[in-house]
Amino acid sequence: MGKSVVIALGGNAILQPKQEATYDNQFKNVVSATRHMIEMKQAGHKIVITHGNGPQVGNIIAQNEAAKNVVEPLPIHVCNAESQGFIGYMMETALKNHINERGITSNVVTLLTMVEVDKEDQAFENPTKPIGVFFSEEEAKRLEKQGYTMLEDAGRGYRRVVPSPEPQVIHGIDEIKRLIDDTIVISSGGGGIPVYREDTGQLQGIEAVIDKDRSGLKLAQQVNAEVFMMLTDVPNVYINFGKENEQKLSQITIEEAEQYVAEGQFPPGSMLPKMQAAIEFAKSGKEAIICSLDQAVAALEGKAGTRITQ
Repeated sequence: MGKSVVIALGGNAILQPKQEATYDNQFKNVVSATRHMIEMKQAGHKIVITHGNGPQVGNIIAQNEAAKNVVEPLPIHVCNAESQGFIGYMMETALKNHINERGITSNVVTLLTMVEVDKEDQAFENPTKPIGVFFSEEEAKRLEKQGYTMLEDAGRGYRRVVPSPEPQVIHGIDEIKRLIDDTIVISSGGGGIPVYREDTGQLQGIEAVIDKDRSGLKLAQQVNAEVFMMLTDVPNVYINFGKENEQKLSQITIEEAEQYVAEGQFPPGSMLPKMQAAIEFAKSGKEAIICSLDQAVAALEGKAGTRITQ
């Protein structure tokens, strides 16, 4: 029996660190990533896909700033919408091509998705979400003088950071539930377009980038998915990563996972939000998986990746 699975793909899988941000490079990466998603569909699973947009939205914002004397720069929430459409278009194209090549009976749809946040969220006082490309320490100091907030990102270099509020409500859930049996749904890309609701009930965009793992968690909860799977560039979660006593985690309990988080085992800019989202999802009695792209099908069969369960 197939499972209903929400898959969260990182923006760095679409544009790898130090890779030139051309359309061709990103589309090739998407073609490779979606090939493994189609394998999940072929195995009989129902899938909803969400994705990150850190590198892409950062580059869109940089394009806006570079052309500000010619064209009025757009707000960050609009840049989020642009990245969601751009990445969704690439993913839908790649998935449909895979479907055609393999003779699968399925369809694909990309939903431009708004995600509500609380405008009083403390994240607006403390920007933490990395976006855009990596910079050296010297470049980061220069950008800080221009008014940007820059932080070191998990030993990979410095990146600009923006507010990342907690997602409250994913829009379009009823539509996803109607589609999921026969259609691969791409939703909440880049964490979703951040909006808040005024006292009058009117929706307004807000300057932020929502973390895709937190948004993916909310999406998985709202569609009642059986599995929440976060795809990354490593086959498993590790403790003491990079040290002589490095240890691979295969299946761990919520209690064990919380202990490792309390010990500070996971970098805030990379694995920590994934583990926090996995723990919260597993508390509902369901299954959270963190694994590499190429082992996704095996992970659903319990043969690969890191699984967090009760």
